[in-house]
Formats: sequence, C-alpha cells, structure tokens
Amino acid sequence: MKVQDVVNRKGAEVITIRSDETVAALVALLNKHKIGAVVVSDDRGFVHGIASERDVVRGLAESGAAILEQDVATLMSRDVHTCQPGEDIATLAERMTNLRIRHLPVLREEQLAAIISIGDVVKSRLDQLTEERNQLISYVQG
Repeated sequence: MKVQDVVNRKGAEVITIRSDETVAALVALLNKHKIGAVVVSDDRGFVHGIASERDVVRGLAESGAAILEQDVATLMSRDVHTCQPGEDIATLAERMTNLRIRHLPVLREEQLAAIISIGDVVKSRLDQLTEERNQLISYVQG
C-alpha cells in the first residue's frame, strides 16, 4: 500500500496556519478540527514548518500562558520531515516510529498535497492485515 492510497481514502485536505498567527489561534484551530498538528505555510503550498500539540505543551512549560500571545513561528518545528505519494506505507511507519513523529506532510512536486498521520498509517496497516487474514481464511475454508 502506498501513501497515495491512504490519501485517496481519507482525503487530501490539509489545515494550515501562517507563522505570524498567535499560538492561541493555533490552539483554537487544533481544537476546532480535532487534530494534533497543522502545517505552517505563509504562502499556499510551501511548507515552512509544522506545529503540534506537543509544541504547544513545550511552549507552555517554558513560557507559561504568555506563549499563547506569541507567534506560531516561536514554537513550530522548522525541520519538517515529508513524504511522497509513491512511498510505501510500511516504510513510512518505520520512519515515523524511528523519528518519533506523528505527522508527515505529503509533497507532490515540492508542493503540499496532503498530510498523513501515524493514525492513518496504523489504520491502513490494520485494514491490510484484516484483508490478508480474510483471504487466508477463505483459502483454507475452500
């Protein structure tokens, strides 16, 4: 199974925020969409960073409530790992686990095309294993 297969199933919508928005706006956006991270993009389609719940928690621990009035740029991760639509999901799962990251923007020709989460990866692997199991049961039962 490839990244594009997962994107086709879940959809390609990506929630983004500008780096000059406040962390309070980021928190509201995460809550509104019930997601764990957003891509930071100041010009449509280019990934400048990623901001997650973890980044907000770290910011609160270091700066207290004052972090909420600061720009997203102050806490976003700038070293963003990405993936391509043709990458294999099993390989992606291993990379996400090794890097300890939960979200990967999907780039197509250097432009933001989608985002994939560790939950998407796990779901696709479970679906694949269930399908294989059902095929084996069908084969054995004749």
